[in-house]
Amino acid sequence: MRLGQLEALLVGKAVPFARRGTRSAIAKQAVEGALAATALGLAGDEQGDLRIHGGVDKAIHLYPREHYTRWQQLIGEHPLLAAPGAFGENLATVGMTEQTICLGDVIRCGTTLLEVSQTRQPCWKLNDRFGVPDMALRMQGTGMTGWYFRVLEGGQMRAGDRFALEARPHPDWSLARVVAVLYQRTLDRDELLGLAALPLVPSWQRLVQRRVEQAQVEDWSGRLCGPAQMTVEGG
Repeated sequence: MRLGQLEALLVGKAVPFARRGTRSAIAKQAVEGALAATALGLAGDEQGDLRIHGGVDKAIHLYPREHYTRWQQLIGEHPLLAAPGAFGENLATVGMTEQTICLGDVIRCGTTLLEVSQTRQPCWKLNDRFGVPDMALRMQGTGMTGWYFRVLEGGQMRAGDRFALEARPHPDWSLARVVAVLYQRTLDRDELLGLAALPLVPSWQRLVQRRVEQAQVEDWSGRLCGPAQMTVEGG
């Protein structure tokens, strides 16, 4: 089953970011030709903070190009939205969104076999990148988060490759539904228990279990607002 098409492959180097002491590789650039994908991501790609980015469960990030039009409506004709890579994605695609992809989907692109591991949890670096103070919160609220893949079989991908669905073990759990449980129906016990029954990444397993046990939502402020606003230059 064909799902969509890869428009651009993007990678970036970790460099000092907007606030003193922080680093990021969010400013990714499109590359020509094929790139190798391994368990830790695309060749030549880096992450600024390996405590919360990268690793086998966040090896490759996809963001649908379809969302760019909606963002233009929400924040205006921002220069970052003129080309793929505005959101730090590795894969810019058409034909797939959170409504049409499910958690755990196994997808072939080029010679690489991928598995949908989790949706993105937006962080404050989007605020600084776009110059929009609540950009991360807006992404969370709209559900236009994109998602991460783990790499089941290493291979190569190039712009123009098609995505083909090879397995869908959890057809009732679209990524849109997952995002709704995480950020909207946050204490819906039935939905939380349904989510807990899925093969979640460990951090999500702990998050869902705490919500079920404590009937309380975790504090999002650190992720959405980040450290004190101190620029690299100081001030």
